[in-house]
Amino acid sequence: MNEAYESLLTRRSWRKFTNKLVPEDLIASIVKAGEYAASARGLQSPLIIKVSNPQLREKFVRANAAIMGRSEDFDPFYGAPVLLVVLVPADNSNGVYDGSLTMGNLMQAAHDLGLGSIWIHRAREEFETEEFKQFLIDVGVEDSWVGVGHCAIGWPDGPEPKAASRKPGRYIDADKVLGLE
Repeated sequence: MNEAYESLLTRRSWRKFTNKLVPEDLIASIVKAGEYAASARGLQSPLIIKVSNPQLREKFVRANAAIMGRSEDFDPFYGAPVLLVVLVPADNSNGVYDGSLTMGNLMQAAHDLGLGSIWIHRAREEFETEEFKQFLIDVGVEDSWVGVGHCAIGWPDGPEPKAASRKPGRYIDADKVLGLE
């Protein structure tokens, strides 16, 4: 079987990471894959912001946990040392779709490089707050942006998660059903 195809079938979301640092060259490779995601009209509008400094990461942990209604000591990112936050311009009607493709590429690239990843939501709610709007200004991002997700990445800890069985009935051959073969 083709390696790329096999990789698509074996990527899983990890919910436990070691505290081992992820080398910058691996992060750069993952980001590059995200930048190559398909985008509507070729606009390449998604923005990826890396967060790995422990104090800055903690700011995201606290905000995300609060949005969930969890205590400040809860880590919604499962200990992953790197967050790649994907945002899209608020005025892009296809932005969330483009950002979702970017997230998929980030997670797939992490898997292909031997890292674990998981998509964590609530980026939209975070970046609707004044605190995170100011964060964008502080890192030099202007205009209005919508958070799509956090790609939490790191070295997996523990056994590889097993794939859930696939739900039946998620594919319809319209040609066959309508007798148009």
